[in-house]
Amino acid sequence: MRHQISGRKLGRYSGHRTLLFRSLVTDLLRYEKVVTTEAKAKEIRGLTEKMVTLGKEGSLASRRRALSYITDEKVVDKLFTEIAPRYKERPGGYTRIYKLGRRVGDGAPTAKIEMVV
Repeated sequence: MRHQISGRKLGRYSGHRTLLFRSLVTDLLRYEKVVTTEAKAKEIRGLTEKMVTLGKEGSLASRRRALSYITDEKVVDKLFTEIAPRYKERPGGYTRIYKLGRRVGDGAPTAKIEMVV
């Protein structure tokens, strides 16, 4: 029984899973939308919201925390200069997930996660 165990393993060991989430969050902030599986989209939603909250704080410490997670410095600059000011008055809910149906190759449920405008 999996009582009080949060998160999905996604068939990967922990280091691989962490790097997958980091790259998906970086790409979501870079392109502002990503098409992936539903499980991955649901996992990166909370991580992306934490990064946007760091961007809203705007301090040097929060920029360094964002740099320690996001893999591209240009994306961190975009987060702090473009994305975070857009959500200044919004208390949360910066992302939206659309279910797209099943993938042709393996039948995995796919979804598009995007930043709310």
